[in-house]
Amino acid sequence: MTKISQIKSIGVSLLLTGTLLSFVSSVQAARKDLSQEITIKSKRQSADLKNKIASYLEDVSIRQGSIAITADIVQVFSNTDAKTGKKLDTYLAKGKPALFQQQLEDGSIISLQANEIKYQPDNYIITVSGNAQVKQAGSKVTGETITYNTLSEKLEAEGSSDHSVTTILQPAQIKARQEKNNQNKESKKDNND
Repeated sequence: MTKISQIKSIGVSLLLTGTLLSFVSSVQAARKDLSQEITIKSKRQSADLKNKIASYLEDVSIRQGSIAITADIVQVFSNTDAKTGKKLDTYLAKGKPALFQQQLEDGSIISLQANEIKYQPDNYIITVSGNAQVKQAGSKVTGETITYNTLSEKLEAEGSSDHSVTTILQPAQIKARQEKNNQNKESKKDNND
Protein backbone atom coordinates (compact mmCIF):
# COMPACT_ATOMS: atom_id res chain seq x y z
CA MET A 1 0.00 0.00 0.00
CA THR A 2 1.43 3.38 -0.98
CA LYS A 3 1.73 6.30 1.45
CA ILE A 4 -1.05 8.17 -0.38
CA SER A 5 -3.36 5.14 -0.13
CA GLN A 6 -2.58 4.82 3.58
CA ILE A 7 -3.33 8.52 4.17
CA LYS A 8 -6.62 8.26 2.23
CA SER A 9 -7.57 5.14 4.21
CA ILE A 10 -6.84 6.87 7.53
CA GLY A 11 -8.78 9.96 6.40
CA VAL A 12 -11.86 7.92 5.48
CA SER A 13 -11.65 6.04 8.80
CA LEU A 14 -11.46 9.34 10.73
CA LEU A 15 -14.44 10.77 8.85
CA LEU A 16 -16.56 7.68 9.52
CA THR A 17 -15.52 7.68 13.18
CA GLY A 18 -16.41 11.37 13.41
CA THR A 19 -19.84 10.73 11.95
CA LEU A 20 -20.53 7.91 14.38
CA LEU A 21 -19.24 9.97 17.33
CA SER A 22 -21.57 12.79 16.36
CA PHE A 23 -24.50 10.51 17.21
CA VAL A 24 -23.15 9.76 20.73
CA SER A 25 -24.74 12.55 22.74
CA SER A 26 -28.23 11.41 21.77
CA VAL A 27 -28.18 8.80 24.55
CA GLN A 28 -28.31 11.37 27.32
CA ALA A 29 -30.87 13.44 25.45
CA ALA A 30 -33.03 10.33 24.82
CA ARG A 31 -33.22 9.43 28.51
CA LYS A 32 -34.05 13.00 29.53
CA ASP A 33 -36.74 13.36 26.85
CA LEU A 34 -38.46 10.10 27.79
CA SER A 35 -39.26 11.47 31.25
CA GLN A 36 -41.14 14.46 29.77
CA GLU A 37 -44.89 14.64 29.13
CA ILE A 38 -46.19 13.71 25.67
CA THR A 39 -48.41 16.14 23.74
CA ILE A 40 -50.20 14.86 20.64
CA LYS A 41 -52.11 17.14 18.27
CA SER A 42 -54.06 16.13 15.19
CA LYS A 43 -57.22 17.05 13.28
CA ARG A 44 -58.87 13.72 14.17
CA GLN A 45 -58.31 11.01 16.75
CA SER A 46 -59.77 7.57 17.32
CA ALA A 47 -59.05 4.75 19.74
CA ASP A 48 -59.55 1.00 19.84
CA LEU A 49 -59.54 0.57 23.61
CA LYS A 50 -59.91 -3.21 23.52
CA ASN A 51 -56.77 -3.64 21.38
CA LYS A 52 -54.95 -0.64 22.91
CA ILE A 53 -54.43 1.23 19.63
CA ALA A 54 -54.76 4.99 19.40
CA SER A 55 -54.86 6.59 15.94
CA TYR A 56 -54.11 10.23 15.18
CA LEU A 57 -55.03 11.44 11.72
CA GLU A 58 -54.21 14.49 9.59
CA ASP A 59 -51.48 16.97 10.46
CA VAL A 60 -50.20 14.96 13.40
CA SER A 61 -47.68 16.56 15.73
CA ILE A 62 -46.16 14.79 18.73
CA ARG A 63 -43.84 16.48 21.25
CA GLN A 64 -41.97 14.95 24.17
CA GLY A 65 -39.16 17.08 25.53
CA SER A 66 -37.00 17.93 22.51
CA ILE A 67 -38.47 15.07 20.46
CA ALA A 68 -40.83 16.11 17.66
CA ILE A 69 -42.67 13.77 15.29
CA THR A 70 -44.75 15.10 12.40
CA ALA A 71 -46.73 12.87 10.07
CA ASP A 72 -49.99 12.38 8.19
CA ILE A 73 -51.02 9.53 10.49
CA VAL A 74 -49.62 8.12 13.74
CA GLN A 75 -50.79 4.97 15.45
CA VAL A 76 -49.72 4.19 19.00
CA PHE A 77 -49.76 0.52 19.97
CA SER A 78 -49.64 -0.09 23.73
CA ASN A 79 -48.56 -3.48 25.03
CA THR A 80 -47.40 -4.86 28.34
CA ASP A 81 -44.23 -6.93 28.63
CA ALA A 82 -45.37 -10.33 29.94
CA LYS A 83 -42.17 -10.86 31.96
CA THR A 84 -41.72 -7.43 33.53
CA GLY A 85 -45.24 -6.02 33.43
CA LYS A 86 -43.76 -2.84 31.94
CA LYS A 87 -45.87 -0.84 29.48
CA LEU A 88 -44.30 -0.73 26.01
CA ASP A 89 -45.50 1.75 23.40
CA THR A 90 -44.73 1.66 19.69
CA TYR A 91 -45.38 4.71 17.54
CA LEU A 92 -45.94 4.07 13.84
CA ALA A 93 -45.86 7.32 11.84
CA LYS A 94 -46.58 7.55 8.11
CA GLY A 95 -46.24 10.52 5.80
CA LYS A 96 -44.68 11.97 2.67
CA PRO A 97 -42.37 12.16 4.54
CA ALA A 98 -42.88 11.50 8.24
CA LEU A 99 -40.27 13.30 10.34
CA PHE A 100 -38.58 12.57 13.70
CA GLN A 101 -36.32 15.22 15.24
CA GLN A 102 -34.48 15.42 18.53
CA GLN A 103 -32.18 17.99 20.05
CA LEU A 104 -29.01 16.35 21.32
CA GLU A 105 -27.11 17.23 24.49
CA ASP A 106 -24.75 19.54 22.58
CA GLY A 107 -27.68 21.48 21.11
CA SER A 108 -27.46 20.01 17.59
CA ILE A 109 -30.46 18.38 15.94
CA ILE A 110 -30.66 14.83 14.62
CA SER A 111 -33.37 14.41 12.00
CA LEU A 112 -34.74 11.14 10.63
CA GLN A 113 -37.31 11.07 7.86
CA ALA A 114 -38.99 8.47 5.68
CA ASN A 115 -42.34 7.27 4.41
CA GLU A 116 -42.68 5.30 7.66
CA ILE A 117 -41.14 5.75 11.10
CA LYS A 118 -41.36 3.11 13.81
CA TYR A 119 -40.37 4.57 17.17
CA GLN A 120 -39.99 2.30 20.19
CA PRO A 121 -38.92 4.64 23.02
CA ASP A 122 -38.83 1.93 25.69
CA ASN A 123 -36.36 -0.06 23.57
CA TYR A 124 -34.47 3.07 22.36
CA ILE A 125 -35.06 2.06 18.72
CA ILE A 126 -36.04 4.23 15.76
CA THR A 127 -36.51 2.55 12.38
CA VAL A 128 -37.19 4.65 9.30
CA SER A 129 -38.11 2.98 6.01
CA GLY A 130 -39.03 4.00 2.49
CA ASN A 131 -36.82 6.84 1.21
CA ALA A 132 -35.11 6.91 4.60
CA GLN A 133 -32.55 9.49 5.62
CA VAL A 134 -30.74 10.65 8.72
CA LYS A 135 -29.22 14.13 8.93
CA GLN A 136 -26.95 15.53 11.60
CA ALA A 137 -24.20 18.14 11.67
CA GLY A 138 -24.50 18.63 7.91
CA SER A 139 -23.85 14.95 7.19
CA LYS A 140 -26.49 12.67 5.70
CA VAL A 141 -27.11 8.93 5.35
CA THR A 142 -29.79 7.70 2.93
CA GLY A 143 -31.10 4.21 2.27
CA GLU A 144 -34.24 2.11 2.10
CA THR A 145 -34.22 1.33 5.85
CA ILE A 146 -32.21 2.94 8.65
CA THR A 147 -32.29 1.73 12.25
CA TYR A 148 -30.83 3.80 15.05
CA ASN A 149 -30.43 2.66 18.65
CA THR A 150 -30.18 5.72 20.89
CA LEU A 151 -28.84 3.67 23.81
CA SER A 152 -26.06 1.69 22.12
CA GLU A 153 -25.39 4.53 19.66
CA LYS A 154 -25.50 2.18 16.67
CA LEU A 155 -26.80 3.10 13.25
CA GLU A 156 -27.50 0.54 10.56
CA ALA A 157 -28.57 1.44 7.04
CA GLU A 158 -29.72 -0.90 4.28
CA GLY A 159 -30.23 -0.19 0.61
CA SER A 160 -32.78 -1.72 -1.71
CA SER A 161 -32.19 -3.92 -4.74
CA ASP A 162 -32.18 -0.74 -6.88
CA HIS A 163 -30.30 1.69 -4.62
CA SER A 164 -27.32 1.47 -2.30
CA VAL A 165 -26.83 3.25 0.99
CA THR A 166 -25.30 6.70 0.49
CA THR A 167 -23.35 8.64 3.10
CA ILE A 168 -22.42 12.29 2.62
CA LEU A 169 -19.93 13.59 5.17
CA GLN A 170 -19.14 17.20 5.96
CA PRO A 171 -15.60 17.00 7.42
CA ALA A 172 -15.39 20.64 8.54
CA GLN A 173 -18.66 20.40 10.48
CA ILE A 174 -17.69 17.05 12.04
CA LYS A 175 -14.33 18.43 13.14
CA ALA A 176 -15.95 21.57 14.61
CA ARG A 177 -18.45 19.40 16.48
CA GLN A 178 -15.71 17.15 17.87
CA GLU A 179 -13.76 20.20 19.05
CA LYS A 180 -16.88 21.62 20.71
CA ASN A 181 -17.56 18.28 22.45
CA ASN A 182 -13.96 18.16 23.70
CA GLN A 183 -14.24 21.71 25.04
CA ASN A 184 -17.51 20.84 26.81
CA LYS A 185 -15.92 17.77 28.40
CA GLU A 186 -12.95 19.81 29.58
CA SER A 187 -15.11 22.55 31.11
CA LYS A 188 -17.29 19.93 32.88
CA LYS A 189 -14.13 18.31 34.20
CA ASP A 190 -12.82 21.72 35.39
CA ASN A 191 -16.16 22.44 37.08
CA ASN A 192 -16.05 19.13 38.92
CA ASP A 193 -12.50 19.72 40.24
